[in-house]
Amino acid sequence: MRTQTTLSFLLLLPLHLLLSTVSEADVLPDPFQSSDGGLSKRPEFETDYKGGWELVSENSGVSAMHLVIFNNNKAIMFDATVFGPSQIKLPAEVGCRNDPTMKGTNKEDCWAHAVEFDIDTAEIRPLKVSTDTWCSSGAVSANGTLVQTGGWNDGGKGVRYLTPCPTCDWLEYTTALSAQRWYATQQILPDGSFIVIGGRRQFSYEHVPKPGQSNPTSFRLPFLRETTDEVENNLYPFVHLSTDGNLFVFANNRSILLDPRTNSVVKEFPVLPGGSRNYPASAMSVLLPIKLNRGRRRSASKPIPAQVLICGGASSISAKFAANGTYLPAVSNCGRLTITDPDSNWIMEQMPFPRVMGDMLNLPTGDILMLNGASRGTSGWNFAREPSLTPVLYNPRKPRKQRFTVLAPTTIPRMYHSTAAVLPDGKILVAGSNTNTAYNFTGVRYPTELRVEKFWPPYLDHFLDQHRPQIVPGLFTGLVSEVQYGQDFQVQFSLPELGLVDGGDVMVTMYAPPFTTHGYSMNQRLLVLRTMDFSLITPMMYQITAVAPPTGVVAPPGYYLVFVVHRGVPSKGIWVRIQQQ
Repeated sequence: MRTQTTLSFLLLLPLHLLLSTVSEADVLPDPFQSSDGGLSKRPEFETDYKGGWELVSENSGVSAMHLVIFNNNKAIMFDATVFGPSQIKLPAEVGCRNDPTMKGTNKEDCWAHAVEFDIDTAEIRPLKVSTDTWCSSGAVSANGTLVQTGGWNDGGKGVRYLTPCPTCDWLEYTTALSAQRWYATQQILPDGSFIVIGGRRQFSYEHVPKPGQSNPTSFRLPFLRETTDEVENNLYPFVHLSTDGNLFVFANNRSILLDPRTNSVVKEFPVLPGGSRNYPASAMSVLLPIKLNRGRRRSASKPIPAQVLICGGASSISAKFAANGTYLPAVSNCGRLTITDPDSNWIMEQMPFPRVMGDMLNLPTGDILMLNGASRGTSGWNFAREPSLTPVLYNPRKPRKQRFTVLAPTTIPRMYHSTAAVLPDGKILVAGSNTNTAYNFTGVRYPTELRVEKFWPPYLDHFLDQHRPQIVPGLFTGLVSEVQYGQDFQVQFSLPELGLVDGGDVMVTMYAPPFTTHGYSMNQRLLVLRTMDFSLITPMMYQITAVAPPTGVVAPPGYYLVFVVHRGVPSKGIWVRIQQQ
């Protein structure tokens, strides 16, 4: 028998009286029984709004090469320790870091290379990172701590920890990994542990050890050696945890399923045509929304379908040409693959325009947002031209050739080393961009960018506000609610729309915020939860019962944002923690 928990308790009447007021007509059918598996019974609300841009900070202190959102609504931004002075100093009480790579006799570096950024007020707090995080990787653990791996030089074998709290700072273990992990990818596993795959000239992977311990060796992965080329177009491999427990690993233009439990390759997929897709070719990749919203339970022997989308990239020789001042057009196509289907092949689609170095994010509605990057060239110092100022929305539920929508452009180029993240209110935080070998604000084509923007997707059109759900605050105001795997939980929300809402038009989504760097958002995951027992509580107040993901294979333990979506219009998200099994 499932246990139940309630995420919100603000009721106007005692529960037994409320139940007596709910008539049979108020209890609507399971909203996801439609035969086509759509996310909503009726069409989503339409809008002509193409999104908007808001400048929220003129100076973030450091350029956001790496970005992650914490469950305390703070963003962590950091770059590298070797780029020279940033725009914010370390506090005197924290002290300077020793940097043996600095010229001269004074080896003290008193500049911060990481900050905590308040997503509501734009206030920044400098953080002291001691080893070099240049082109590193990371993920948020089950308890909310950022576990951050690798980097350059003295940071290549390091594992760093940063816990969300008002005074917390980095804790570093410099010899934790067995190999230098520079341009590697970190993925959370179903039990909450982490695996780190690849890196420059590292054709292997290893598991992140416990704090204070060191790995004696790593596991060979010949696939990574096979996919390298003269410009190493297989760095920052795309890694997604499939719903069968295997890891989808994509490098250059090839992909496999890796079983981390047996350390064996269980499948190789067909080649993705059209160009190279990993750094420095730098395409975008997401795991498309995982639909748990079917009315019936799936057979345990048959995994929940999982699809990967990869868009953009560059020619395999683009970096070589860019080094000589010739900037080849970026790739303009996408490939979509069902990674749980043993006979699957890539389905190709065409974007409105080419893009390299872009960012791709799962939105709470189940749509995909593409932004940042360039139309020509590739990743690298000054290796690209023609900034991609215009975001594109991809709707995976629409028919082919109808899935892309061109949105409102920004005025700020976001090139190499730019980042983006989904916020709890549904806006997109956009930061970073530095295609120079140091901080440089004058005399260059693309100056180092410290301005921070927020992008408003079309679902934030004010004309849609009457259709926007508002999740009722929980009993434990200020604390994160917790659910267990397979547990039923109730979400209560208000809706200003007049008239009875159809439960078939409401869905509940659960989003795992990623660690983003170099155009790839590691560990990003959106789940469409199974729901039932939709009911009217009071006028304009509703309750829906959702079922938490069944296992850590489907949703690793940790912090997620839960949204209520009404015909394509999302509420603000609330933080929920899935407890470790």
